[in-house]
Amino acid sequence: MPTTVGATGSEFDTTKARKQSTLIVKRFLRHRLAMASLVVFLLIAAFGFLGPLFWTVSIEDTSSRGYLPPSAEHPLGTIQTGKDMLAQLIVGTRLSLAISLVVALGSTIVGVIMGTLAGYLRGVVDSAISRFVDLMLIIPQIAVAAILVRALSGSWYVVALILAAFAWMQTARITRGETLSLSQREYIEAARAAGAKTRWIIFRHLVPNMVGTITVNTTLAVATAVLSEAALSFIGLGVQSPDTSLGLIINENYSQITNRPWLFWGPFVIIVLISLAVNFIGDGLRDAFDPRQTKVRS
Repeated sequence: MPTTVGATGSEFDTTKARKQSTLIVKRFLRHRLAMASLVVFLLIAAFGFLGPLFWTVSIEDTSSRGYLPPSAEHPLGTIQTGKDMLAQLIVGTRLSLAISLVVALGSTIVGVIMGTLAGYLRGVVDSAISRFVDLMLIIPQIAVAAILVRALSGSWYVVALILAAFAWMQTARITRGETLSLSQREYIEAARAAGAKTRWIIFRHLVPNMVGTITVNTTLAVATAVLSEAALSFIGLGVQSPDTSLGLIINENYSQITNRPWLFWGPFVIIVLISLAVNFIGDGLRDAFDPRQTKVRS
């Protein structure tokens, strides 16, 4: 007689009917590097968003002397103007993360809408959207973004919106390809035959079946946004005072890399950790959403 796997406590449990979401979560939890990266990312986010609850020194406080070394009063010393470096780092981390999240979410929403419309409607709509995407992709995005930020303002939300405006094209291309494939499935044909409207088909049938691709792409967009913002702010064409960001902090202190290295390496290490952590989280999500992984450890 065949042995029941669940009854024998075998490595794989094939007796339980498990929801797809449960399978995805289990695959992601088994990805050790992704889980470690998630912990690192959450710690960095807690540092930026919860740090002011524990370190109440204002980033505008210039009562101390400039370039003080690390001490109990100033754990990371002070910058040239006498401002506390730890306070700068907390606020810079928070605003850099806020910018990256706004960019990732904004570009994903626009990209998914444009991509699904192009892939589902096809014809003139597909041609128009695809040509517009091609045009946007050949534009030197960082240069144009720098010009727009300079012309408008250096507020963090302006930087976020401008970066988002140049970050949706890849998402649109990916979702267009997925939509072209999914729109040929039987359940889409059945929805059309039943008289379902385009909006209903897109948001009820197409987008939910692309959630894996969309989630992974959104995650990776966070890392790209962090690096783009840091690059703009480092050359002085991104976030401007009184706001601050990790890139701006590096811009203000890179000349001290030899004499006072903690002023440079603090924000630099956080940028690197965010980028690596988000990319590894994206790898874990990609593996978790991979439908070819059919076995789940009990």
